[in-house]
Amino acid sequence: MNRTIKAIFAIFFIGVITFSAISICQNLDARLSWKADLTQQKIYSLSDGTKSILAKLNQPITIKLYYSKTASMKATDDIQQYNEYYFFVRALLEEYAAQSNGMVKLEVIDPRPYSEDEQEALRYGLRRFQITEDESYFFGLVAKTEFGATKSIEFFSQDRQNFVEYDISYLIDTLLTREKRRIGVLSSLPVMGDDVTGYMAQMKRMQGQELELPWELVTALKKKYDVIRLEPDLDSIEDIDILLLIHPKDLPQKTLFAIDQFVLRGGRTIVSVDPHCFLDLPDPQAMRQGIPPESGSSNLSKLMNTWGVNMKPDIFAGDLNLAMKMMRRNGAPETIIGILELKKPDCFNTKNTITTDLNQVQVWFAGALEQLTTDSEDTEEKDKDTNQPSCNFVPLLTTTPQGNTWKVSNPYELQMMNSESLMANFTPGTKPVVLGGLITGRFKSAFPDGIEVEVESEADPESDEDGTKPEKEMKKITGLIEAAEDTDCAVVIFTDVDFLANHVAFSSHPLFGMFPRGDNLALVLNTLESISGSGDLIAIRSRGNFQRPFTLIDEIEKETQKETAEEEEKITAEIEKYQEELRNIVNEARNKGETVIDAAELAGPTAEINNKIRIAEGELRKVQDKRRQKIEALQNRLKMFNILLAPAIIMVIVIVLSLRRSLLRRRYISHASDA
Repeated sequence: MNRTIKAIFAIFFIGVITFSAISICQNLDARLSWKADLTQQKIYSLSDGTKSILAKLNQPITIKLYYSKTASMKATDDIQQYNEYYFFVRALLEEYAAQSNGMVKLEVIDPRPYSEDEQEALRYGLRRFQITEDESYFFGLVAKTEFGATKSIEFFSQDRQNFVEYDISYLIDTLLTREKRRIGVLSSLPVMGDDVTGYMAQMKRMQGQELELPWELVTALKKKYDVIRLEPDLDSIEDIDILLLIHPKDLPQKTLFAIDQFVLRGGRTIVSVDPHCFLDLPDPQAMRQGIPPESGSSNLSKLMNTWGVNMKPDIFAGDLNLAMKMMRRNGAPETIIGILELKKPDCFNTKNTITTDLNQVQVWFAGALEQLTTDSEDTEEKDKDTNQPSCNFVPLLTTTPQGNTWKVSNPYELQMMNSESLMANFTPGTKPVVLGGLITGRFKSAFPDGIEVEVESEADPESDEDGTKPEKEMKKITGLIEAAEDTDCAVVIFTDVDFLANHVAFSSHPLFGMFPRGDNLALVLNTLESISGSGDLIAIRSRGNFQRPFTLIDEIEKETQKETAEEEEKITAEIEKYQEELRNIVNEARNKGETVIDAAELAGPTAEINNKIRIAEGELRKVQDKRRQKIEALQNRLKMFNILLAPAIIMVIVIVLSLRRSLLRRRYISHASDA
């Protein structure tokens, strides 16, 4: 058998072996396959939070990915562009199955018209888009436990692609928790309204007393959660999942201690404090009598300092770019520096699930949230001996970079709300002011030595006989000094209370009643949804965009545009000069006082100038075409380089191996001949 036949057989068998290896690898279970995520942002790798959620699964979950792959081939370009997104989602779900130790089973379904799969997708509530009379388009997900509990993602919208891992992990994390979350509301304001119904409510009306209705915020929360009123003088916080503190003003020490212990046990907490709450205005009659008004501010400085943040009293956030115009009594609009309309994208953290979808949030005289830092280099050593917390702070709401803080000389300035007077206290800054943030980590107690509370002494028989009241005595109460190692604490703090109120967060309509205004309500609901999950879920952040920009090509285009920019500007200026000459000719004819302009008189000069404009526009097109050709040529060379790079490397390796083999053969023949 000659060398040519041997080479042909060798190439044939190499092809067979390669094809077989590829087929075997493709059919291997995902858990047995080797993968390497070479993307810069590791978008095909699961975060540690997701891996922890999967490791804690105690029952199997089936994930059904519905994607109308066949129908998408017949659809418009708007639908077909989802194909790439589908491959990304499927690859990510395969990674979920691979990392779950067999607890997650993935099924990919192409629901064909009139099939049981299509009817099942509709039963699960997946969004349906009609493409043709028969074909429908689905792109959603359903997660199901072996006991029948189901949750779904109606449609994988591209505006959520950066948070697709969070959405899937949230689905899995909350799928096994079927009961409603319990929210405890503690406030110094009548947030919950009057808890009286039936006969008691009728009696109050008969006595001429008006019933205090709950805030629209509370009404909206009751549709999804169990909302419970908490009294301001409580001793402990039990049997709730989320604590909502709204304007916690002048709370007793035992209540602060109860909040502290709730947070250390891993209880999720949302705090809304305010340096000046408009819902807590002083009595006007007392002001007229010269009685100093009570402060309308609230702060949890003792607890907040332990959590690593601070809000200074009587300091407000301002921003000329965000300040709203309000109608005053004289009917004229005035810009109030303390009333801000936060807008996307400068004011919202787009990398956090709480605020990424928000567009507009209104706040009234919000405070400034600052992160506490230590100047010592030996921070870790100091933490062992002091009460410094180990916290991670993520800003959620901010002003623009031109925002700054401001203050007033006396509280009466805020009551009068004179726009000019308030504006005089503000100076634009150079960095954003934080109005809200998420704090996570392992917290320490603000009361490491416990607290002392006043209790009644044990009953004395002699005092009972005398009818005297038993004396009071102090009792020390202790609790957790710091959170347990496996406890993830999470607190969200907002520096405004009015943004939750009806007059800011809602609008009224005579027919439709109250409805949300802006995204104030959405901010609260997003916060509750985000922190209601496990600590692992809170740790999941943005995946980054899986459609990475071609930065090198963009740089090539910019450089090429710079090369032709000067020539284009010169030609454009020349065209504008000719157009100005045309306008001058027409204006001169009008200035003569003629009611009708003789077109024949202007035909000669205008035709000559129009010809010059056409010539200049032709030159401009040539320059732009030259730029386009140069960009395309550079792009083509770059593509060819990328295409030929891998074969070139393989060719170099083959040549090196061939030379090495030839040298070894010669050495072997030389040694054999010597022998």
